[in-house]
Amino acid sequence: MRIGELSERTGTPRRLLRYYEEQGLIAAERTPNGYREYDEFYVDRVMQIRGLLDAGLPTRIIKQILPCLDKPRVIHFSDATPEMITTLELQRDRMTARIQCLTRNRDAVAEYLDAVRPKSATPEGERAQGAR
Repeated sequence: MRIGELSERTGTPRRLLRYYEEQGLIAAERTPNGYREYDEFYVDRVMQIRGLLDAGLPTRIIKQILPCLDKPRVIHFSDATPEMITTLELQRDRMTARIQCLTRNRDAVAEYLDAVRPKSATPEGERAQGAR
C-alpha cells in the first residue's frame, strides 16, 4: 500500500510516517517511480509505535524494543545500557499506573451506566427524565 493508505488506515499523518521511516521504525520499498510501498504488516506496526510514543517512550528506545513485539519474539540485546533498562522500567511503571487509572475510570463509567440505564428504560424513568 502507498503512504496515503497507510496514513488513512492508521490515522497517522504522512509526515509522521516519513519521520518513522527516517528513525528506522518502519521501512518502505520504493517503486521505480519513487513511491513508497508498505506491506500490510506496517498497519499494526504503526499502531504499536504510536502506542509506545503515547506512553512516553522515545523513538530510540522504541527502535530497540520493536523486535520484542514480533511473533515469534526475538529478544537479544547485547547493547542494552543501564540507562535504557532504567528508562524502560520507568516507562513500564508509568504505563501500569495509566492502565490502573483507565481501569478505575472505565469501572466508574460502567457503574454509572448500570445505575442510569434501568431508570431510563422504564416508563417511570422516561417521565422522570422528562420532568427535569
